[in-house]
Amino acid sequence: MTTAALDARAGRRCHNVLNSLHATHYFSPDLGRELDALGITHPKARNFAVRAAALGPVGPGTVAAAFYNYKYELVARHVPAVWDTATPAQTLAARARAADSTLRRLLGEDTVASAEMAEAARLALRAAEACTRPARPLYSAHADLPVPEEPHLALFHAATLLREHRGDGHVAVLMSAELDGLEAVVTHTATGKGMTPKWVFGTRGWSQEEWDAARGRLRERGLVDAAGELTEQGVMLRAEIEAETDRLDRAPYAHLGAAGVERLTELGKAFAGAALVAGAFPADLIGKG
Repeated sequence: MTTAALDARAGRRCHNVLNSLHATHYFSPDLGRELDALGITHPKARNFAVRAAALGPVGPGTVAAAFYNYKYELVARHVPAVWDTATPAQTLAARARAADSTLRRLLGEDTVASAEMAEAARLALRAAEACTRPARPLYSAHADLPVPEEPHLALFHAATLLREHRGDGHVAVLMSAELDGLEAVVTHTATGKGMTPKWVFGTRGWSQEEWDAARGRLRERGLVDAAGELTEQGVMLRAEIEAETDRLDRAPYAHLGAAGVERLTELGKAFAGAALVAGAFPADLIGKG
């Protein structure tokens, strides 16, 4: 299904709500319990293992390249050592169990078993049919995984595919804009829509000194001011980055069609909103800090 009437930002809006639903498992105590049982107890090792497992037992270079905005030295402290603790296959199974229990807990059994959930899964999987593999390593690796039978897990799988497809394209755009991983995070945080510096330092491995140095480089380019706020040029660059990411990520949503995208966005918004109300995310996660 294709349509020329698809709004330029419709795919981004749909992605945003599905990505919110996908991200719930990263902050879930259920994931911690599942990985603890495998012996993966360090929070940072958990993050690398869960997202990289679809790539196989890769080394730190592959993970740092694919993830883009994590400090290599942090990655290397946990990868590939984490694969000596649990195999990628074991990690993927633990992730699926955590996603199952997380969605059941946040959304409730009635929602998980609802016709709306099944409809959302069908729509998201249909959109993912038009995702493409070339130059998209994280998407392509996850696309090799089987589609779960249960609708809420099928939706989680499809949301993961759509999230990684857009993310892989976004990395290409950031490179074209000549923003390194930390500079990309600094400018995103400056929009008020990215992670706070506290969470960046805690999860990505960067220090305050490195943050300040990246901000200095951005100031030299005229992208941020002395206070770290985006300049007019910086605002324009971030808008251009998102617009180009939209362009590279248009195919799944054009394939689904305007009506399908609107309905999937509506359903995803309801699910993600319920998860947010249920406390899926830390209160200080998003903002300028």
